[in-house]
Amino acid sequence: MGLQRAYYYRPVREFLTGDPDQILGELARSHGHALEIPQRQAWLDQISILKGQLTGFPEGDLFLEFAIPRMGKRADVVLLLDGVVYVIEFKVGASSYERFAIDQAVDYAVDLSNFHEASHSRPIVPILAATRAPNVVTEISFKMNVADPLLANAENLNATISRAHKSIPLPGKVGGVDWSQSPYRPTPTIIEAAQALYHGHAVTEISRSDAEAINLSTTSNCLSQIITESKERRQKSICFVTGVPGAGKTLAGLNLACSRQRVAENEHAVFLSGNGPLVEVLREALARDQVEREGCTKKEALSRTQAFIQNVHHFRDDSLSTGAAPVERVVVFDEAQRAWDKHHVAKFMAEKKGIRDFDHSEPSFLISVMDRIPDWCTIVCLVGGGQEINSGEAGIIEWFSALADKFPHWRIWCSSKIGEGDYSLPEPVSQLKQRLIMEFRPELHLGVSLRSFRSEALSAFVHHLLANEFESAAAVFRTLKAKYPIFYTRDLKQAKDWLRRMARGSELVGLLASSGAIRMKAEGINVKAKVGAADWFLNGKDDVRSCHYLEDAATEFDVQGLELDWSCVCWDGELSRVNEGWSFRQFMGTTWRNVLKQTDQRYLVNTHRVLLTRARQGMVIFVPRGSASDTTRPPAPYDSIVGYLEQCGIGELG
Repeated sequence: MGLQRAYYYRPVREFLTGDPDQILGELARSHGHALEIPQRQAWLDQISILKGQLTGFPEGDLFLEFAIPRMGKRADVVLLLDGVVYVIEFKVGASSYERFAIDQAVDYAVDLSNFHEASHSRPIVPILAATRAPNVVTEISFKMNVADPLLANAENLNATISRAHKSIPLPGKVGGVDWSQSPYRPTPTIIEAAQALYHGHAVTEISRSDAEAINLSTTSNCLSQIITESKERRQKSICFVTGVPGAGKTLAGLNLACSRQRVAENEHAVFLSGNGPLVEVLREALARDQVEREGCTKKEALSRTQAFIQNVHHFRDDSLSTGAAPVERVVVFDEAQRAWDKHHVAKFMAEKKGIRDFDHSEPSFLISVMDRIPDWCTIVCLVGGGQEINSGEAGIIEWFSALADKFPHWRIWCSSKIGEGDYSLPEPVSQLKQRLIMEFRPELHLGVSLRSFRSEALSAFVHHLLANEFESAAAVFRTLKAKYPIFYTRDLKQAKDWLRRMARGSELVGLLASSGAIRMKAEGINVKAKVGAADWFLNGKDDVRSCHYLEDAATEFDVQGLELDWSCVCWDGELSRVNEGWSFRQFMGTTWRNVLKQTDQRYLVNTHRVLLTRARQGMVIFVPRGSASDTTRPPAPYDSIVGYLEQCGIGELG
């Protein structure tokens, strides 16, 4: 089958006359691993059931173990019948329809709908076949082109498919080979991507391959070439990779760290981030996945992931205690723009470490640590524009200041966007190039959002919205809204109901709010109650700590670098409108106070940029009505926010 999308493919009429042992042999050969007895028996049971239940559909095409690359898994059965795609997840021997199994079938169907080109406009019907479960009759209904899941057992699978098929408008036949070989363009979440890369998949296997998003692979190849050249020439080099929110900077960094681990045993590569929640979530996700795949203990799995993904502050502190060169030759710094400035580091060192007169910014010290290596090394800085959200975060200016003042012998490879807009430098590029070894490469900029696969226009829309450019925002929104729904509401319950309606399978939904949204407490949202990022992102729908429960709101510090499928952004009065511009406020004690420092105002805008770009598929913005009897929540600021959202084109939910 060319791309080997499935372990087994035949027209149904050929499958029905095929020898079960020969079918099993074909599955086993494609499997490529030692065939465990439970898997062998499960396949034999499925073959037997399908031979009995598909007799009425000889014109169909049958795929067994059909690859879903983004999830790193395979659907048990795909039946292509008159152009309708039936995705069947078998649970052999199961006597009930478990929620996780239903979600698994739906996830496969949604994935095909979103990312498999030939399935975009075709009806897709997920079916959970729990072979010993009772008969359940469910009506066929669709959200977009994916049906709500149907439930079947070993005896009524034929009847379930027949009943559904009679009620679906048939889109027209398509050949099985043509359908299966259609382009598959996945956009994985960063958690899914980390799991796949960690287990040896290439970035090209799990990322989109269309022309508009091809530069993720181009960027990865460019970085590998720079590292190889640095190694051959015994040079020290530093790369600055820029990108729009969700463009895949972290994915590119993880891919580089994973791939360099496999180049040479003594090379050592590490992915560093000062984003504590991101590190926590990725480590935990990789460990859970490894336990499930390999059966090792959680402690063993965490030990491995902690060596691969580290908190940059722990790396810094370890380097303080010794003057030795690190073992890592390749170091990836995620969100390099959030590194601390000299004043913030000096204050921290004096108060927390007892070190007086510390004379380095965080970039300066981190470069100095890698400079201890006697010959070659490479630092890769992943830079997000306009995403500094906390005091002391210096942007990339501090990196270039350190290079110009203390490390002019390092070779610098820059994205073509460095020096422009959000990527400003301490002095003009022309002056820096007279003192530094600088080279600009367009491949080091990621300009297409992969997070919002429904539309790359989201980051542009949010930029215009926050920049007081409502006419431009409205123009972008007109092209955005059909693919990426955005609404506002004054009713939090309505927002939650909308999220639950929109989400399918195990898609992530969650409440988001600024850490300064203190008066959201009156609406039942307490941003002072700290969420556990790993529990919030990774736990299931039955866990009250998870995002699915829609009880705990995550702040910008919890979600930067991570993503949901559908979000509710809860917008409090800290950023409202006055005189056709933004009013910046902070709630202190019992009252709101104006924020006057431009740096703090920028942090507040960037906080909302982070919150408004977390959702991959759509969002609703909840703006409270306020209360005339509560001086901390007067209606006017909230009404001003709604008025501005409407100017930008956003309509009310419902």
